[in-house]
Amino acid sequence: MSHSISDIASALGAEAFGDTDLRITGVAEPADAGGDDLALAMKPDYAKGLGQGAARAAMLWEGADWQALGLEAAIVAPRPRMAMAGLTRMLDPGPGYGPGIHPTALIDDSAELAPDVAVGAYTIIGAGVRIGAGSIIGPQCHIGPGCELGQGALLHNGARIGPRVRIGDRVTLHPGAAIGMDGFSFVTPEENAVEKARASLGDAGETRAQSWVRIHSLGAVEIGDDVEIGCNTCIDAGTVRPTRIGSGTKIDNLCHVAHNCEVGRDCLFAAMVGIAGSTTIGNNVVFGGQVGVTDNTSVGDGVVAGGASVILSKVPAGRVILGYPATKMETHLEMYKALRRLPRVLADLAGGNKAVSKTPKSD
Repeated sequence: MSHSISDIASALGAEAFGDTDLRITGVAEPADAGGDDLALAMKPDYAKGLGQGAARAAMLWEGADWQALGLEAAIVAPRPRMAMAGLTRMLDPGPGYGPGIHPTALIDDSAELAPDVAVGAYTIIGAGVRIGAGSIIGPQCHIGPGCELGQGALLHNGARIGPRVRIGDRVTLHPGAAIGMDGFSFVTPEENAVEKARASLGDAGETRAQSWVRIHSLGAVEIGDDVEIGCNTCIDAGTVRPTRIGSGTKIDNLCHVAHNCEVGRDCLFAAMVGIAGSTTIGNNVVFGGQVGVTDNTSVGDGVVAGGASVILSKVPAGRVILGYPATKMETHLEMYKALRRLPRVLADLAGGNKAVSKTPKSD
């Protein structure tokens, strides 16, 4: 499939220059672009690669001199990366799952699927499941009994949904995502070392060996609209009330949201984020990769946590944090600078002590 420069610019709300009838079939980085590619040269530094490729057209930044760059056509957008989102959506051929219901799929007779729902090979859909119009369920997926999926759902191969999960419209689950499985919740017949240590902040006292007993998860999971959940990410079912993920939230691969958590709207979690149980995350929160959050705490709206931060206590709204334990980013950076100076300070101090010890005693 090919698109003209004018059609692309019109769809993106951008300006087109030069030979706007020129057609492209794909996108590429400037140095790798062929004659039928739209080169993505959205910053002056990227444009340096145009001479190494064969692109005739490019997406450029505002104010770029497309003719001086040797191009036949150009698209200029006020926010190029936002335009790139629309461009990649236009050119995405989709996952390639076929229409209709594959003959190897196992669908319970009581399940209700909209007429245009596609179901891939070896997928299992349980009793009482309801799936909305335009949804695509890839191969080897499993949807547990009593689940509801809204319109336009996309489940990639191998996604797993436990029982009684509620999912909104236009939700994407990537391969291996596991939603609504039992939470990691166990108890002992008598007070255990963990409980004692937590109450005393360190002293476990004398405890006897005990076996762990599971607390079963009855609360399932509720997911809003326009949520995306990455490969091998797990969202545990709540114990009594549901674990909740707000509309518009995007969660990367290899993340974990534990039982009873509540995640707000339009959050963004990078890979390997882990959120312990019964924690509340506000709206528009951003976590870099490997951020960890302790249980039974809260993170306010608009918080940004840098990669590998460990949140051990409540974070107020709007704060930018970093480190272990996570503190204000400027505080953490000052602490880090002081830590790097410490060997020199200690060496200077030791040298001063030696000098003092060698000073002759006065009569």
